[in-house]
Amino acid sequence: MKPIAESVGQELGEAVLRQALAAAWRELVREDDSLVRLLWPPFDATPREPGYIRAYPPGIRENGGQYTHAAAWLAWAFAEVGDGDAAHRIFELIHPIRHASTNAGVARYRVEPYVIAGDIGSVAPHVGRGGWTWYTGSAAWTWRLAVEAILGLRLRNGRLALHPCLPRAWDGFEAHVRGPDGWLAIRVRVDESLPPGARELSVDGAPVRDAEIALPSDGATHTVELCMGRP
Repeated sequence: MKPIAESVGQELGEAVLRQALAAAWRELVREDDSLVRLLWPPFDATPREPGYIRAYPPGIRENGGQYTHAAAWLAWAFAEVGDGDAAHRIFELIHPIRHASTNAGVARYRVEPYVIAGDIGSVAPHVGRGGWTWYTGSAAWTWRLAVEAILGLRLRNGRLALHPCLPRAWDGFEAHVRGPDGWLAIRVRVDESLPPGARELSVDGAPVRDAEIALPSDGATHTVELCMGRP
C-alpha cells in the first residue's frame, strides 16, 4: 500500500498534467488543418532573442509549425493519463496517409504520402505542407506511440508488458508478437461487465497476476488474453 503522501502527490501530479494537456489541446491541436503545433504564438515579434528558432519564419518547423516528434510525445502524454481518444486522434492527425488521401491533400502536403514528415507548416501559404521526411526520427516515435502507448505492448528486459490505452470506440484488438523461439498470440478485449480499470490476464487459459509475460522460448505459440474494464 502506498504511503498517503506519495498517493496524494501522484494524484496532484496527474491533475496538473491533465490541466496542461487540456491547454495544449486547445492551443496546439488544429484538427481542421490536420496538424499539431509545437508552440504558439511563434517567435516573430518578441523583444527577446530566443536563439536560432527565430530564424525560421512563423509557422515553419520549430517556430510554431508541427514538429512531429513533439506531436507524438503529446499523444503519448494523453495515453499516460488514460485518454485513449485524444492519443488516437493525434496519431491519426500525424499519420502521413491522412494528409494525402485526396487530390487536394496531395497538393497541400507535397511530400511522399508513405513517409511521415518531420515538420509541417501551420501558417498560410504553407499550411499542411510537409518537410524533412526521410531523415526524421518522427517515424520511429509515431510507431512507438501506436504500439507501445495505444496498444500498450511494451518490451521490458525480455518480457512483454500489456498496458493498452484504447479509444472508447474500440472493443479490443489482436496482435502476434514473436519471441526468441515462438509466438505470443495476444487478444485484448474490453469487457463491459468489469469495473473501470479492472484487468483479467491469462496465458493459455491460466490466470496470471504478473503484468509482464515471458517471451516464449519453447517453439510454441502461447495464447494471451487480457480482459479490461471500459476506461
